[in-house]
Amino acid sequence: MTGPLIVNDSIAIPGDELVWRFSRSSGPGGQGVNTTDSRVELLFDLSATSALPEALKARALERLPSPVITVAASEYRSQLRNREAAAQRLAQRVREAIAPPPKRRRPTKPSRGSVERRLSAKKQRADVKRLRREI
Repeated sequence: MTGPLIVNDSIAIPGDELVWRFSRSSGPGGQGVNTTDSRVELLFDLSATSALPEALKARALERLPSPVITVAASEYRSQLRNREAAAQRLAQRVREAIAPPPKRRRPTKPSRGSVERRLSAKKQRADVKRLRREI
């Protein structure tokens, strides 16, 4: 996984900007857990990258709590599969951080029919409760 990490069609993070760390994992694996470094941490410094245009970098830095994105994966027994999982998670986090903001909702008034239906339902409910009361 030393090659570039593909984020989307136009953005790829060079492999030399990614920092990989490996450690022993907890969970399944029997005695192999005690001897293999299958847990993977992937770090990416967003503020120092040259892979993103300045506008996208500023948007991502504004949205994320820290300029260094850290992703960990330890759900698989093999280091290779954990590396793939961590890379996918990092790409997803970067995609979410650089995504354009959602379009603003244009406020609308409820239609006359929906207002009348709501008021008639309230009136029916009030009538039911009124009829249940003892006089």
